[in-house]
Amino acid sequence: MNRFVVAEPLWCTGCNTCLAACSDVHKTQGLQQHPRLALAKTSTITAPVVCHHCEEAPCLQVCPVNAISQRDDAIQLNESLCIGCKLCAVVCPFGAISASGSRPVNAHAQYVFQAEGSLKNGEENVLPQHALLRWEPGVQTVAVKCDLCDFLPEGPACVRACPNQALRLITGDSLQRQMKEKQRLAASWFANGGE
Repeated sequence: MNRFVVAEPLWCTGCNTCLAACSDVHKTQGLQQHPRLALAKTSTITAPVVCHHCEEAPCLQVCPVNAISQRDDAIQLNESLCIGCKLCAVVCPFGAISASGSRPVNAHAQYVFQAEGSLKNGEENVLPQHALLRWEPGVQTVAVKCDLCDFLPEGPACVRACPNQALRLITGDSLQRQMKEKQRLAASWFANGGE
């Protein structure tokens, strides 16, 4: 069974500390500094969205260059092998893979694609772009996803950084303990006549 980070939405306040910690540790390792998790917000709750490190990982199956592999009970992505095709992001059932790229030194601060010509009213024709379709000259885009901070012996930085402990690392052993505890509680409840 693969390890993965699980979020408790009721405990998350949306403070972005997990995002900052993730970005910082990956930047320190020389990897893309884009956070490997995102916050999904509704009017009532905020929940971190993290890679589930699926057993039958669709991202691993579609990667044309084998930049995604299963090792150490997790699905890992090698950014240096990634060609930026974004197939993994398209097939991820949880939306936990995003595209990121670093701008070369001396590049423009922002590139906005503009189709030639103008609209009938004279305004510039600037086409909106979905994040997966975004392209910028000189920037090599690569996929980024949670790697459980496999380079850190103490585990995922987001789990350690969360002030409300809304994130937990789940392993095969911890899941087995939780299942046994739930079974024990269910048996106890049933033995006591449902009380």
